[in-house]
Parts: sequence; C-alpha cells; structure tokens
Amino acid sequence: MAFDNWGPQDLSAPAKKQLPEVAVQRGMVLEDVQSGWVGEVTRVEKSGGMHVVSLEDRRGKTKSFQLGFGFLLEGQAIRLMPPAARPAAAVPTGRTASGSVKVQGQRAQVAKASRIWVEGKHDAELVEKVWGDDLRVEGIVVEPLHGVDDLKSAIADFNPGSGRRLGILVDHLVPGSKESRIAAEAMTVPGAAGNVLIVGHPYVDVWQAIRPKVLGIEAWPAVPRGIDWKTGILTAFGWPHETSEDIGLGWQRLLGAVRSYADLEASLLGRVEEVIDFLTVP
Repeated sequence: MAFDNWGPQDLSAPAKKQLPEVAVQRGMVLEDVQSGWVGEVTRVEKSGGMHVVSLEDRRGKTKSFQLGFGFLLEGQAIRLMPPAARPAAAVPTGRTASGSVKVQGQRAQVAKASRIWVEGKHDAELVEKVWGDDLRVEGIVVEPLHGVDDLKSAIADFNPGSGRRLGILVDHLVPGSKESRIAAEAMTVPGAAGNVLIVGHPYVDVWQAIRPKVLGIEAWPAVPRGIDWKTGILTAFGWPHETSEDIGLGWQRLLGAVRSYADLEASLLGRVEEVIDFLTVP
C-alpha cells in the first residue's frame, strides 16, 4: 500500500493538463494570451540565448514574443517550441560536400601556381566550405580579389601562362553589366587567352547563391536602389546591420546554413565546377 498520498487533499482541483508542444513554423497564426495580440509568424530567431518569434497582425504591424507557454493555436493552448532542427542536406557516404568521391588517406598537395580568384572574402569562404576537400587534393588555392575594378592589372601582374592558369569567379556577370566590360578588357592581357577563364553568376552578391528555402524563406528580399545590398538584406531579416562586424556576423549565420552543394543554386555550382575543370584538366 502507498502511504505517500495520505493526508488532506483538494479533490476539487482539476488534474494538471500537459499542454501539447508545437514547433513554431512560418505562416502559423498565433495569439499571445497575455496581450491578445494575434498575428502570423514571420520570423523566428535566437537572441540573447532565447528564441523569439515575430507575429505580424492583419494591419502589417509586428510584435516579438519569447517562445514557451501563453500561446493559442486555433483556439487551443499550446507550448510553443523552437523550430525543428533542419537535417543536413544529404551527402552520400564517402563523398565531399561538393558531391565528389572522397579521397581517403591522401594528404593535401603542395599548392600549384594556378589559382582561383573570387571577388571577396565571403565568396572564398563559400567556395572553401563546399569545394575545399576537392581543392586540397588538387593543390588549388582560392584567393579573394576584394573587387574586380582593377582586374586587368591584377592578371598582368600574375603573368598567366602554361602551368600558371587563373580561374576567376565574378559576381553579377551578365550581358551589358559593368562586370562584363571589365572581364572583356581583362582578357586582352598578353597570355590570358587559353590560360585565364573568367566566369560568373547572375547575382548581385554571392549571398544570393544560397537557395532561399535553406534559410526558411520563399525568396531573397528585394533591396531598393541606393541602399547597400548587404545592409538591406540584414535589415529585411531584422538582424543587426549597422557595422562591418554586423555584416560579417550576418554572413556567418547564412554560411552556417550551407551543408553541401545541394544548398546552393545551380548557376553557381556549374561555374565553380567549370573553373576547377579548367585548372585541373590538362
């Protein structure tokens, strides 16, 4: 016989009810019980060690609330939980993040004279994250240019030739753009023909090469003309955006969502593979 339950008890008190735990999702309509605020989930982020959800009401106004108890979903009280962790994009066993067969037991080669040039640090970090294993096997180094305005002079200084090739990845390389004119002029450098390959993607910045669904959005936000693109993107996300440090931290959050080639747009994948082939195929 159990004696622990003996003694005075309030038999009229209702039995404790375990609230259902529901992972928050974009598009979900919730009501905050305490304030009566009703809105659609537009953003979820972790701030100060806690998860915060933004609810947009029918007038377009937004308020943020800490996840947990105190929400109604379709009239039912719930405990609002953080979003379920997104599983890493499937990379077959024995393959690198780029999808190539992983070479086991081989040390990285000594760097060759040939190089991959990209516009900036963020481009270099993205290429390294997805293609780094492949490039170390091939002995190819990725270097940021910090802009392509002086690309012609940079190529001339590199002095391309047999066994000393350049593969260059340029942002926003589309017909009629400033970048397309710079690329055409750069290819007039002596030794460039046959030893330099300039390719590009159509995006304003390499950030856009990350597939939106990987970030939990339908499309990248539109940034009005006259506003710095990266600043505009971080502003639209509701992330800090005022300093260069904010920009760097914002990029690290985006880069952290990339697990493999499957998280990137095909228009970037094809160009990087083209450059690697150009530098490694005799």
